[in-house]
Parts: sequence; structure tokens; C-alpha cells
Amino acid sequence: MKKLFKPLAIVLISLILTPTKIFSADSLPNFTEVVEKNIPSVVIVNAKKNIDQNNNPRLNVPNVPDEFKPFLDKFFNGKPPPGNQSRTTPSFGSGFILSTDGYIMTNNHVVSNADEITIRLSDDTVLDAKLIGQDERSDLALLKVEAKNLPIVSIGDSNSLKLGEWVLAIGSPFGFDHTVTAGIVSGKKRNLPNESYVPYIQTDVAINPGNSGGPLFNLQGEVVGVNAQIYTRSGGFMGVSFAIPSETLSNVYKQLKDDGKVKRGWLGVFIQQVDKDLAESFGLDKAKGAVVARILENSPAEKAGLKQGDIILKFDNKEIRKSKDLPLMVGSTNVNATVKIELLRDKKVITKFIRIEELPDDDMIAGMKEKTIDKTTVSGLTVSDINESMKKNLNIYGGVKVDKISADQLNNSKIKVNDIVTHINNNPIYNTKDFEKEINGLSKNTLANLLVYRDNTPLFLAIKISK
Repeated sequence: MKKLFKPLAIVLISLILTPTKIFSADSLPNFTEVVEKNIPSVVIVNAKKNIDQNNNPRLNVPNVPDEFKPFLDKFFNGKPPPGNQSRTTPSFGSGFILSTDGYIMTNNHVVSNADEITIRLSDDTVLDAKLIGQDERSDLALLKVEAKNLPIVSIGDSNSLKLGEWVLAIGSPFGFDHTVTAGIVSGKKRNLPNESYVPYIQTDVAINPGNSGGPLFNLQGEVVGVNAQIYTRSGGFMGVSFAIPSETLSNVYKQLKDDGKVKRGWLGVFIQQVDKDLAESFGLDKAKGAVVARILENSPAEKAGLKQGDIILKFDNKEIRKSKDLPLMVGSTNVNATVKIELLRDKKVITKFIRIEELPDDDMIAGMKEKTIDKTTVSGLTVSDINESMKKNLNIYGGVKVDKISADQLNNSKIKVNDIVTHINNNPIYNTKDFEKEINGLSKNTLANLLVYRDNTPLFLAIKISK
């Protein structure tokens, strides 16, 4: 027995003491071929903007109280003081060549509002660039230079990226031309604040000012992203950077090249995430989908009959696991396409067909009204339907909110504005139609008892019925 175990013990000790080589020099990635092949396709973007800073002379004097401004205008006789009245502000970034005849992609924030744009090639050739189109929502802009036989990049598939995969960036941080940095993919489909239409790639590649608009490559030398943003508290790289995926790049490139603008699909709803408690209250077995919290007037959602409180579960047969999935799906849908959606309403799954319209600009959306909530005025009370949030907070199935009270009703009852009415004479009230029907069924000058919620507390009140 001893002879049998002795060799085994030696083997075990040998395995423990011998270091395991996870990496060797040969197994580590070699970026040289990717860099040598693609550096000629990466450019430096220089955008200049002229700013008029002295059109009004009083702007030169900081913190001028309003009462002194007329005297300053009078002193300068309504004319600006002598001297240079404008300055040029430079903006530097990176870009990459997409076609041999000179189409170049960069970040929109690099060239936005520029009066002059030039690009510098890797051989130091400087060319004037024309802005073909820009897309603020994806932060991409397409430039064009007059040239032929330019070296170009290859576009890869960002969807096939895996967490931990090696990627590298080429750009000009702080003006250091064609700097190469490398790292790994840290995350996919990241949503950033106020960015609903780009599923960002998160990496730990060192990205700094000047890298903006430059390409992110995989080890096959294909562009899988456009370096766009960093997370920073100091102004410099802190280990977290974000790139626009190549799937977004390809779509935006085609639209900007063909039309000079980007069209996106639009539903016209504001949504919120379904958490565990909301899922239980709506009768879902787990948290999923997107709750419709608000519907804009005359929007595709209103035309299709969507309601506040609907939970959208599927869009175009694709499951919505988190609310952030929906804007990406809708935005990438062709305008005027008719799409089937599956939603939960009153704990029942129903299907709707909705015609997707073009996403308006932000200013137009801001000016749109919310879909009018059903209201009715009966017996001196103006009431409206309550939303799902109110139902959840009060743990009720329905009711109406008191919006306005006539002087006569104020004198004859103790009801108040913002009371939530859930029952009339012990009969449940789910919406304005129920309220109107119940009140109209009562005789004039009789009293009805109402169960209302006020500050989350239920109480009974009596009102006098009038016609």
C-alpha cells in the first residue's frame, strides 16, 4: 500500500509546487498587425468655430447689475469698444475613413457648430472637410473630403463581442498623433443618462480627450465601435470608457450618406421599469416589460389604442426583458412599418398592431401634450381617471380623482379636491364612466355616501345629489 501511494504523493506535491501558466508570451495578443494595417485609415479632425464675444460691449464687464447696463450702452454710444470682437475656438478629435473616395466618420460633438473643418491623414496631408450630416442622438457625424484611393477600415459585428475580449483604440489623445491603447470589453448594451438610442460598449481601454470619434478595433482589425465617452471625475481616463457599437455606426452611416439625416421609429410613450413589486401588483410572475406611464397626444401609441398602465411585453415578437430594451427596438424600426406588440392590460395579455412614425426632434416632443385623461362633471364634481401608480400606492383596483368642486357642492359636503373616490353607496367605482352612471342613477336632492381616500386614509363622506 505504501509503495502504491508514494508515487501518487510525489505527483500531487509536484502539481502543487509547479506554477500553472495561464498565459505565455506567445498566448498574449499581438496588436502590431492590426495597428500597422489601420493607422493609415485613422485621421485627426480639427474643427474651428468663430465666436462673437463683444457684439454687446457690456458683456465684457463681469457681474454688471441691471441698473448700470443702460449707462454702459450710452458710454459706448451703442457701439462695441475697439479691439478684436471674435475669437476662434478649436476642437480636436479623431475619425476614420469609410470609403476610398473620402467619407469619414467622427463624433458629432467634435464638429458640432463648426465654421471650418479639416482632417489630417497619417502622412500629414491636410484636407478640407465638408459636413455631410450629423446625428445628435447617436453623437455621430459624417464628413467628406475630396480625395481618391484612400485607405479604409473594415466594419465588424459588435453583436459578436464577448465580455473579456481584447479591443484596441487608435486616436490622438491630448494631441499625441495616432496613439494606440488596448483593453478588454467590460460590458455591452450600456444605457447612459439621456441616451436612449445607443447600446454602448463599455471597455477599460484608455480613452482621453482627442480620442473622441476614433475607432475601436477587435483583434481581427475590424471596427466594432466608435470611442465616444469616458466616465471621469478628474477630466481624464478613470478605467471606464464607452463606444458606439458598429451596428449603430453602420445604420447611421447609410442614412447620413443617403439623406443627410437619421430617421428613427417612435411610439410616443414614456415608460418605466417593472420592478418586483410592480410585477406582483400587475399579476406578472416576474419583473419584465415596460410600463406605459404616459402617452402623448396624437402619437402612434394613442392611435393604436394603448392605455396608461399597459405593460408592453413584446415588440415585433421580441421579448422586452427590461424597459431600456424598448427604445432601442422602436428606434431601429423602419418608419411607417406596422408592428405587432403584446401587452398586459387588466391582467390579460392582448395584442395590438401599431404603425411606427418618425421620431420628432426633442423640442417638438417637449411641446406635445399628454393624452387627455377621461374626465366627467356630475352633480357639481369634476373627476378624472386615476393612473396605475395611484392604484398601487393605495392598493386599490380603481377609482376617480376629484379635480374640481362647484360652490354649491362645497357648501353641502366635506369633499375636497384630490380626494380619490372608490365607492358610491358601497358600489365600486373603477373609472369616470362608473362614477357618472352611479350618480345619474340617484334621485335629485338625495344624499349619497362616498368612500374616498384622502392622504392615503379611507373615510366616508356624504354628498348631495344635484342634476
